[in-house]
Amino acid sequence: MNVKISCDICVIGAGSGGLSVAAGASQMGADVVLIEKGEMGGDCLNTGCVPSKALLAAGHAAHEARNASRFGVKTGKVSVNGKKVFEHMRGVIDTIAPNDSVERFQGMGVNVIKDYGRFLNSRTVQAGDVEITAKYFVVSTGSHAFVPPIEGLASVYPLTNENVFDLTDIPKHLIVIGGGPIGCELAQAFRHLGAEVTLLEVFSIMPKDDPQLVDVVRKQLIEDGIQLFEGCKVDRVEGDEAAPEVVITDSEGAEHTLKGSHILVSAGRRANVEGLGLEHAGVDFCPQGIEIDARLRSVSNKRVFAIGDVAGGLQFTHVAGYHAGIVIRNTLFKLPAKAKLDTVPWVTYTTPELANVGLLFDEAKKKYGKDIRVLEWEFSENDRALAERNSDGMVKAIVTQKGKILGCSMVGPRAGELIAPWVLAMEQGLKIGALASTIAPYPTLGEVSKRTAGSFYTPKLFSERTRKIVKFLMKFS
Repeated sequence: MNVKISCDICVIGAGSGGLSVAAGASQMGADVVLIEKGEMGGDCLNTGCVPSKALLAAGHAAHEARNASRFGVKTGKVSVNGKKVFEHMRGVIDTIAPNDSVERFQGMGVNVIKDYGRFLNSRTVQAGDVEITAKYFVVSTGSHAFVPPIEGLASVYPLTNENVFDLTDIPKHLIVIGGGPIGCELAQAFRHLGAEVTLLEVFSIMPKDDPQLVDVVRKQLIEDGIQLFEGCKVDRVEGDEAAPEVVITDSEGAEHTLKGSHILVSAGRRANVEGLGLEHAGVDFCPQGIEIDARLRSVSNKRVFAIGDVAGGLQFTHVAGYHAGIVIRNTLFKLPAKAKLDTVPWVTYTTPELANVGLLFDEAKKKYGKDIRVLEWEFSENDRALAERNSDGMVKAIVTQKGKILGCSMVGPRAGELIAPWVLAMEQGLKIGALASTIAPYPTLGEVSKRTAGSFYTPKLFSERTRKIVKFLMKFS
């Protein structure tokens, strides 16, 4: 027999966003049911951010060891124990997992149901033998890797982010299909760990980032020994799972047969909307996600919210967390909070890192026309970067003629950390002068932001007009 329960909020999906809603709402006094059929923590903990960054850390360590001679440090031949690398990665997951566990959330008062959730109607969800009626529903089911319909690809059982971290050793030759941020990150990580790597991209790598900054990443990938094909067409896949072969046509029209040991597909993602019974709840959706309004409510059922990847927008863990706060304000406090994503940062964790917030140059030019200025500063002008022999990269900020910050992109060491002051400035509506007048400790990489911002004033400060004013004032000294 079905058990029938009712609650204030029913959350479907225990990924980053779903966990945040469940924890926050429960601790604020709401009666919460959380449904999850798979691993608690979702993609971020198990098949996304955490394992990929742990793998990148191992790759960075190997890369730094090989290049220690630039400091006069001799390390000898560097070897990588693939088994230990993956043990390190899983150890990181195991350390974080208790924070997302069933036991922890039950301790907060959340009713956790480990089963598949499916809408029966607009106010009821079935999970196993339990029927849940709720005042509000939050769909936080995430997304899955898209495997393109390339001839022969499915027959070789390609890797995606969902199973690549199940490997127990480093691939001999990894062929990566897809040159977006994840494809570039994993391609470089495995190359640094000793694999031969070929990276294939139908357009150009990292197409959503500033091309000038992407050039810096591209140069490093090639220097690392990654075989890069951009503007290529993947015609078909041959061979078998043990020895796959990818046949491509390059940008010049020449055909190549690439022989590898493994294929990794990183060609985009699709929202997890199938099988949820959304049609029974009167919720409009498509393969890209649930159709929502600015308050993250389904446009066709205001009792249903969608957050994270399934909301169809930016697919970042920090966006899912931000969405959770919007939902809590709407449901618990009846505030008409709306999601504003114009200051959401995003980072590609290659070496060097590439980080962005706000508008890129072409976007800013289209929106503001001639009322923009581009401020640039090279990491090669930063003393800390020079001391660490890691000075490739630059900061590129877009501002209006009056100093309003429209966006900032940077490529270089720790760019993901260095973007934070720009995010804060944009969120708080601060002008470029706020960053320019900040006292940055010396020597730090953080000085690049101050120097970039300060360059806004350089033309006026060192103009002939200023020189004349100074000479005139000095006469009265």
